Amino acid sequence: MSSRIQPVANLKEYFKDALHGVLTKQRVALEDQTEHYVVNLLTLFARSEALFEQTGEGLRVKPLVVMMSEALAAHSRTERDRGLQRLGDVSLFIAGFLAHGFARRLIDIDYHIAMGGCAYGTLARALAPGGAPESQAARRACVLAQVFAELAEKFQPMVDALNELSEVGYAHSHKDILRLYELWLKTGSRRAHELLKRLGVEPLARPASTLGALH
Repeated sequence: MSSRIQPVANLKEYFKDALHGVLTKQRVALEDQTEHYVVNLLTLFARSEALFEQTGEGLRVKPLVVMMSEALAAHSRTERDRGLQRLGDVSLFIAGFLAHGFARRLIDIDYHIAMGGCAYGTLARALAPGGAPESQAARRACVLAQVFAELAEKFQPMVDALNELSEVGYAHSHKDILRLYELWLKTGSRRAHELLKRLGVEPLARPASTLGALH
């Protein structure tokens, strides 16, 4: 096991280089500011206390539907935007980095993709300026609106990229076929499709997706 551990001096720089390499490999084009946002997100959630919340049952991730309800019921726009951002961030990280465990428990990864994409899309529309931004705060909001809009549009490819990043050093075998097939069937993951073909499986056409109903 010790031979597979890679010492990292700077976690942020590691995620920056690793994510850029995966995005290039998968031919996913991201604006610089969006890539920078995802790197910061990965660095933040590398600390468990940033991802999990303390409850009476210990550290837990708050259910996504609860996050959405709390964001929509917020008393201020700032609080609402913060809740939507948290929902999008948590959904992206969970779907991207914890897909292995979720797939084995048959938790719907497509649900996380739909909720996260919806949250980012709603946030992007809320932050989009009505005219030319004049103040520094308005310009920052404009940049964030573009970031969240791109993440909403490319949520599935980003999940694929984070899946690959989380599986560095993992060799897929025929034991993974069912999990990969379910992942492809639920999300249309191009990466899962390619891995299935590499394992000798040619997936049939997917049924029409219902994810759009949540956007």
